[in-house]
Amino acid sequence: MEEGRYKIDIKKFLPHRPPMLLVSNMPFIGPESVITEFHITSDCIFIDNNYFVEAGLIENAAQTCSAIVGQSYFDKEDLEGTSNKLVGYISAIKKVEIYGLPKVNDTIVTKAKLISRYDTEGLSICTMSSSTFRNDDLIVDCTLNCLIQEV
Repeated sequence: MEEGRYKIDIKKFLPHRPPMLLVSNMPFIGPESVITEFHITSDCIFIDNNYFVEAGLIENAAQTCSAIVGQSYFDKEDLEGTSNKLVGYISAIKKVEIYGLPKVNDTIVTKAKLISRYDTEGLSICTMSSSTFRNDDLIVDCTLNCLIQEV
């Protein structure tokens, strides 16, 4: 397994706040991959008829993916997310396949990998692949382009 960090509080590093924060835990992050978890609750804004809808699944994937490149903007010793401020944007959805929708009280696990990255002063353009699972069943497979920018 690649060298990485375990059990980082991702909420301290993402600019998102409820109700747009769609990641609960980050059990692992490395230089080119990340694993996140999201426990779906009934008060989530992406719930329709007790299901977590497609837009929520895509946003969960984007938040997960952004952590890979976003981590490089923070000091290595920073465990509180105070050494920088970032924003991220989905610049393109290259591919998305949704095989099933999770329900309220499910926990989904999203695994993402960095495919490519181009850096300029305070801005990264990157392509990442992501797979989301519910109880070990693949429910989402996607490839996203994202922009990560210092603010």
